[in-house]
Amino acid sequence: MVGGDRMAAFVPAGAQCGAGVSEFAHGAAVDRARSGGKASVARTARVAPRCVLEKPAFSTTRSQEIFEAAKNLMPGGVNSPVRAFRSVGGNPIVFDRVKGSKAYDVDGNEYIDYIGSWGPAIVGACNDEVNEALISALGKGTSFGAPCELENQLAEAVIDAVPSLEMVRFVNSGTEACMSVIRLMRAFTGREKLIKFSGCYHGHADMYLVQAGSGVATLGLPDSPGVPASTTAATLVAQYNNLDSVRKLLEANEGQVAGIILEPVVGNSGFIVPDIEFLRGIRELCTKHGALLCFDEVMTGFRIAYGGAQAHFDIKPDVSTFGKVIGGGLPVGAYGGRREIMETVAPAGPMYQAGTLSGNPLAMTAGLKTLEILRRPGSYEYLTKITKRLSSGLLEVAQETGHEMCGGAISAMFGQFFIKGPVKNFEDAAGQD
Repeated sequence: MVGGDRMAAFVPAGAQCGAGVSEFAHGAAVDRARSGGKASVARTARVAPRCVLEKPAFSTTRSQEIFEAAKNLMPGGVNSPVRAFRSVGGNPIVFDRVKGSKAYDVDGNEYIDYIGSWGPAIVGACNDEVNEALISALGKGTSFGAPCELENQLAEAVIDAVPSLEMVRFVNSGTEACMSVIRLMRAFTGREKLIKFSGCYHGHADMYLVQAGSGVATLGLPDSPGVPASTTAATLVAQYNNLDSVRKLLEANEGQVAGIILEPVVGNSGFIVPDIEFLRGIRELCTKHGALLCFDEVMTGFRIAYGGAQAHFDIKPDVSTFGKVIGGGLPVGAYGGRREIMETVAPAGPMYQAGTLSGNPLAMTAGLKTLEILRRPGSYEYLTKITKRLSSGLLEVAQETGHEMCGGAISAMFGQFFIKGPVKNFEDAAGQD
């Protein structure tokens, strides 16, 4: 798994090296397909400076043909900008199938998948157990347009896992969850202003596209055209890991701030770990000033711990957002929090939010099975072991080859920066090579 929604490398499998090669098991490729859904560590060659790679025949002709055709059909040829590979260069690879830790493109090339569908494939891509559960559910219907018991079951699983949750509402994406939660914070407090942090990404809703992090930085834009100034006027931007910047905004806007939203571990501008005093300080400031604290756990939820970042750091926000892992590879988002806050949401309360496919039986099924697998003894211990091995291995290679690099890992989330470090915020990250 990678630290954020940045295009990391799909590494072609099977490359061979000549003299001067030492092998090490860095744990990056988690081959679940050959181990009945359980992760196993693949071995990958570490290339000494004098090593000459004996490259196998490699062609992406079909991928290029498909992408060229796609550019006439979809903006930029993709349905999400990062897939255009502009942040890493080269032509996009068009994939045909995935299994376990491997991905296979339309040209027949096999890759080690370090991305995991940006997080949802935490138990391995095309997991057999998840597939079997989906096939069983499929026979009953893909969408009811009415309540189904599976919604109760996944809601119970999520509430039981996450310390701050008493109620939850399912939606169809992380962006939708973050859109809904800001409306909820405003409805509950009767206030309009929002504090976010530079470099943190909370989806593509208008109010969040202010110094939005890598999703926008990838396009080379400080914000997005088409977003009215009036929409973002109520969005205030603080610096991550800088508690004083938050305090000043709250004091300058006393009684006007509905809430503060942040990534409890920043993933979208790299892997940036919060100082524990920073998180505790924000919790105290929100309580003091009557603002709600929201942890955007779309990336961290059920990934750095079963109960998310709030369980890992032992800090309770008022509301939280989720996505990725809880859908098991299908489109799912969620927001939840204290009962008194969540009962503001319709039909229990006056704040309207709805969705035709929200809580559909297939998404609930995939989420339930994925969480069941993650609850098994040793799951997170193993994720921590293999992720740390990969992260440490990358840092060792950088040191051996004379490159400045810093980084780290928490469970299945990691990242590196080409800078001496430490990296505490987006401004630090922007200074890397």
